[in-house]
Amino acid sequence: MDEFPQKLWEKLELRRQEDSLRKLSEPSGLIDFSSNDYLGLARLPHNLDGLQRPGGSTSSRLIRGNHKGFNRAEALAARYHQAESALIFNSGYDANLSLLASVPQRTDIIFYDQQAHASIRDGIRLSQARAYSFQHNNLAALLQRYQTVFAKGRPEGSEVYVVTESVFSMEGDGPPLEEMMAFCEAHHCRLILDEAHATGVLGPGGRGMAAALGLEGRIFARVVTYGKAMGSHGAAVLGSQSLRDYLINFARSLIYTTALPPESLARISWAYELLSGPEGTRLQEELRANCETFRGAVRQFGLEARFRGGLAAIFAYQVGGNARTRSLAAALAQHGYDVRAILAPTVPPGEECLRFCLHSFNTEQEIMEVLRILSVSSEGTKHE
Repeated sequence: MDEFPQKLWEKLELRRQEDSLRKLSEPSGLIDFSSNDYLGLARLPHNLDGLQRPGGSTSSRLIRGNHKGFNRAEALAARYHQAESALIFNSGYDANLSLLASVPQRTDIIFYDQQAHASIRDGIRLSQARAYSFQHNNLAALLQRYQTVFAKGRPEGSEVYVVTESVFSMEGDGPPLEEMMAFCEAHHCRLILDEAHATGVLGPGGRGMAAALGLEGRIFARVVTYGKAMGSHGAAVLGSQSLRDYLINFARSLIYTTALPPESLARISWAYELLSGPEGTRLQEELRANCETFRGAVRQFGLEARFRGGLAAIFAYQVGGNARTRSLAAALAQHGYDVRAILAPTVPPGEECLRFCLHSFNTEQEIMEVLRILSVSSEGTKHE
């Protein structure tokens, strides 16, 4: 076997020294406060609509992989989210990558939240457009950045895209979306909104933050994902029929990859049908009640100063330091609770935190106990 390159070994060694080396592990049997399965749909069996042997997809969608499950799932997605069209991708990462790499052109400008997901940032890197970040969830910072970039006027024919998320995955917070939409309309910008952690959780019927604010028809593109509250896999870009046609022709991660298999599409359709009925309403209400219980327990145990987020089902407990954050996660695990440490470089140094994900299936007792243990363990780590 070839000797591993020295410069790559050194990068791994630096991760070890910083206590930030990532490792894969199987799901634990601990009480779940870490997964994105907010409504518990990933735990539920479902009928595959008569598919005896779903099998594989066989090829890309443009060859032979565009089986009938796509038509049904995309129609359900468009109707559920009140969009003109939907186009399904293999993952949220693929959707963001393709959307941002293919849509903005060389003469265009992208403004994006500095804490945007890696898939958004990677898509922007592949784009030919110029891109500028703005301070997290700060509309004034976006305006200032816009004015600086276009200090000498905006070039004729230049499209401007503003990219943000409904709910940010690490801290569970979100932007002033109504004001941002108004900014985009006033300055003739196109808004791209990642609804990954809002889908199934926020808004009427779980249709997302755009639906909660009545903005669905005004947003250029929305990305919804199926591996979180929907309990499946894949994602969809919602927008106009023209946007769908464009992506089919220019989105490389759609054109050049094997399509999702029929079973995945059947499960996406099943999830939409469940969320559109009384069972979906019940699960969403249980999740929201658990989030309220969590907020109340945070106050009861005097933990408000360190908790952030909670816009949807994600709460972040700020710790600081990789070693200390790992130590707190380990203490919770010893008591049977799976709460994950979010470490640098995933978050900036000094902002390491514990990420609590709430679910419809968590009990009040579990919520109270995990926060009681956190309050005790946090006091202990202060003296380490």
